Amino acid sequence: MTAFALDLASGRPPVARVTGAPGATAGLRAAVDEAVAAHGAVLLRGWRIADEASAEAAVRAVTSQPMAEYEPFAPRTEYRPGLHSSTEWPPDQPMCMHHELSYALRAPGRQVFVCLTAPEHGGAVALADGAAVLRDLPAALVNRFERHGWQLHRTHNGPVGVTWQQAFATEDRAGLELYCKENGISCTWGPGGTLRTSRVRPAVVRHPGSGERVWFNQIAFLNEWTMDPAVREYLLFESGPDGLPFNTLCGDGTSLDRATVDLINEAYEAHTVREPWQDGDVLVVDNLRTAHSRDPYQGERRVAVALADPVTVSRS
Repeated sequence: MTAFALDLASGRPPVARVTGAPGATAGLRAAVDEAVAAHGAVLLRGWRIADEASAEAAVRAVTSQPMAEYEPFAPRTEYRPGLHSSTEWPPDQPMCMHHELSYALRAPGRQVFVCLTAPEHGGAVALADGAAVLRDLPAALVNRFERHGWQLHRTHNGPVGVTWQQAFATEDRAGLELYCKENGISCTWGPGGTLRTSRVRPAVVRHPGSGERVWFNQIAFLNEWTMDPAVREYLLFESGPDGLPFNTLCGDGTSLDRATVDLINEAYEAHTVREPWQDGDVLVVDNLRTAHSRDPYQGERRVAVALADPVTVSRS
């Protein structure tokens, strides 16, 4: 017997009404797992969550194994062990759809967002079903990325972006190089301590639970064509195409044009659902199946984030 009923209104993720303190509901975890397996995510609404401690309790109630973040693209603030702020990103700029750590060999199977303070307007974490996106993308595009994977380039210690010391949480070049070798990342050093890395990862994976093939990557999110045009032109002028803080290519090294990136984002948009935040909301997401983004917003917005239940990523 499930611990809650789901509101399955069109255009929004499944919403479940919960009461009391996080974790106090009998049968809650089984009900959450059932909802996430069926729909890729569930929004729990009604818990009394007023601070980071109760947010941490909510995360523990719906996950099994905490997972640390690594190689971030923007700073975060750690609230408690395994619980940090959402990525620092300009509030007036949308954050494109992506699957967390899809550029890594191990990714969180589950991601949890806890709303401590809802913004005045906007700021929702929007979701899109990676299996549905895969079905909608042109076969030729999917076949290309299934054959070659996708390639991620990063430049650290350039004019913008996190330093390699921040990204890899070390000051030790030798330790960084060993990490890169163990994780299939090529790295080269440039003038002034600049670090450039490159890796190829699968763009389509098979979900370890359902066996379903899903579009799982950050091809569009981290591509130069999704940057603000003025920012992109400035960075190209300052550092050239090889000095962008990040960029994505096809796994065979060929560049992506704007039309390809737009096509991927249009497929995401066709399957996007969202629900405005309310204080205390807890959004539980199957990270392998479901991509997420963040809408622009106005007013204070405090959302705590946790990664959990890591899985090894492999091709479909």
